[in-house]
Amino acid sequence: MDTALEPSWKAKLAGELGRPYFAELAAFVEKEYAESTVYPESKNIFRAFELTPFDAVKVVILGQDPYHGAGQAVGLSFSVESGTTLPPSLRNIYKELESDLGEPLEHRDGDLTRWAQQGVLLLNATLTVRSGSPGSHQKKGWEQFTDAVMKVLSEERENLVFILWGTYARTKGIHIDRTKHLVIESPHPSPFSAHSGFFGSRPFSKTNEYLEMKEKKGIEWM
Repeated sequence: MDTALEPSWKAKLAGELGRPYFAELAAFVEKEYAESTVYPESKNIFRAFELTPFDAVKVVILGQDPYHGAGQAVGLSFSVESGTTLPPSLRNIYKELESDLGEPLEHRDGDLTRWAQQGVLLLNATLTVRSGSPGSHQKKGWEQFTDAVMKVLSEERENLVFILWGTYARTKGIHIDRTKHLVIESPHPSPFSAHSGFFGSRPFSKTNEYLEMKEKKGIEWM
């Protein structure tokens, strides 16, 4: 597994990259790519970090697994390859975005690179998955690595926004110092839970209001 992280992240996570669990994780992932179809492409495993360097992070949107279908996972949580049919959760995210900001979405494509380039770290808790097998790379070490990501952001940055959708994402919230950062929690945008409180939660306007209050430029979500 290529662990050539973006330099600012590599510096912050050097300790994690050198721990025994990460060596075991890397060996497991390399074997999976050699023997199975795994998403995203290996070159995109750490794409979220490449697009959003440590000091550029303003917002973290935490997902769980990458998409496990062909042509979907791109290394950014909830994002899909340009031109791909929108997955149900992303359709609901866009629906809430339009309702929240009160205007039609300009970009209907599912590629969220534009968010990442503005400082939205689109982080999955698990960075790889076997094709057609959701959860197949859970409990192999990825969660420990992404816990470290959350911790270093919480400890060394100030006035970030953490958007935690669903029960699983909220469990990662224990690593966030809520006296220094804004945490926005709601049910997951999945069709199974979106009507239980995700719709109407207004995470996008709340994020920008907080960033602007802290004298930061808001995200151009649309």
